[in-house]
Amino acid sequence: MVEKPSCASPDSDAFEEASTQLQRSLDATELPDARVRLVVIEGNDRGKTFTVDGTQPSRMLIGTSPACDIQLDDREVSRRHAAIDWVGAAVALVDLGSTNGTFVDGVRIREAFLEPSQVVRVGASAFRVERESLTEESTLPLKTSFGAVIGASTEMRRLYPLCERLAVSTVPVVIEGETGTGKEVLAEALHDQGPRAEGPFIVFDCTAVPSNLMEAELFGHERGAFTGATATRRGLFEQADGGTLLIDEIGDLDASLQPKLLRAIERSEVRRIGGDRPVRADVRVLAATRRDLDREVMAGRFRDDLYHRLAVCRIELPPLRARRGDIPLLARHFCRELGYGDVSLPGALLRRWEEDPWPGNVRGLRNAVARHLALGELAPESPTRASMPPAPDTPPSDFIESVLEMELPLVRARRSVVDEFERRYIQRVLARHDGNVVRAAAASGLARRYFQILRAKKAR
Repeated sequence: MVEKPSCASPDSDAFEEASTQLQRSLDATELPDARVRLVVIEGNDRGKTFTVDGTQPSRMLIGTSPACDIQLDDREVSRRHAAIDWVGAAVALVDLGSTNGTFVDGVRIREAFLEPSQVVRVGASAFRVERESLTEESTLPLKTSFGAVIGASTEMRRLYPLCERLAVSTVPVVIEGETGTGKEVLAEALHDQGPRAEGPFIVFDCTAVPSNLMEAELFGHERGAFTGATATRRGLFEQADGGTLLIDEIGDLDASLQPKLLRAIERSEVRRIGGDRPVRADVRVLAATRRDLDREVMAGRFRDDLYHRLAVCRIELPPLRARRGDIPLLARHFCRELGYGDVSLPGALLRRWEEDPWPGNVRGLRNAVARHLALGELAPESPTRASMPPAPDTPPSDFIESVLEMELPLVRARRSVVDEFERRYIQRVLARHDGNVVRAAAASGLARRYFQILRAKKAR
């Protein structure tokens, strides 16, 4: 039996209190008492109307991409042009780095709150903003989880109805989100809650397999197909037959494999390397990515037809910094998951965590909980400051100064500086070699396997 850590303090009751208050607030979530209609008044889609309300699963994308909720037939509009969402009782419009810009009443904006009667222009298309009161009260489900996905914030509860509908279907889904937001956890929840739950759930991580081995890993090979192929081997598609295959970080999939993946999805069959006949594989494909696949398509790194086939439905997981109310709930969950039962964490610690930017998102929070349970007062106050500088562009000297100001023991201070140097070095060498791990490892003078391990460690 694991003992409770000695780090618990008298104000640790705030931990349970915060979780209880969050639970009680579920039925008190304030949703907008109105909805916004965007009426297209100019362009090829003139006459169409799009509705934005407080129960939509996530922000609505505007653009020409098949992943966009507001898909326009307009050559002057970017694939992923802008996004629109409720922020409290207001509607926010954000330009997503579009080529031709986003305008509100003739003024180019990067981000703006919309008012009734304003005109939004993207490319050659224009919308008129109309706001109408709701005759019925909008509500969100009172659930605090979907399978293993934990969250009681409005941002998460808006996702659950969509997740429930997608779980019982067999359509491909693209799950988008920053590193550490829980994309793989959500994918497995979609599998577990659906009709294929009794079948296998297989994960293929595009960042963990060298490009020259990807095809054999996905599609398998026959005996003698190449040097070292001493036996026939089923690929992951065949292993996932009757179940679900998650292709994680699909934006990193080698370009030469993309047409073969498209064919496998469309025909539900694969051909092993060295094989002379197709093999049936009844697989539901889910894809996860931290990248903007529309930008990858525009840059020529990702096939448009494959993206069309995958992006039948899209789920965008919010970063942890956008779902602050979930931190006490998640922290309690991680305490139990790590074997500490219902141990409480200090309220002051939770309040500091609420203020942290969490670049590692939910994964980063789990690591912070584990560190605190193991180290108690020796754990860093801020999980972010322990491993990275205050800002991405902070000069090295300023970073070292910030570490010195933390007044850490020499060993921990030195470890922080070395960790940050390694993280920046890996980022830079990968960028210099266009993300190619083989070339980056060679340029670093490291074995590829060690480089992969170091890269994975610094991404946590």
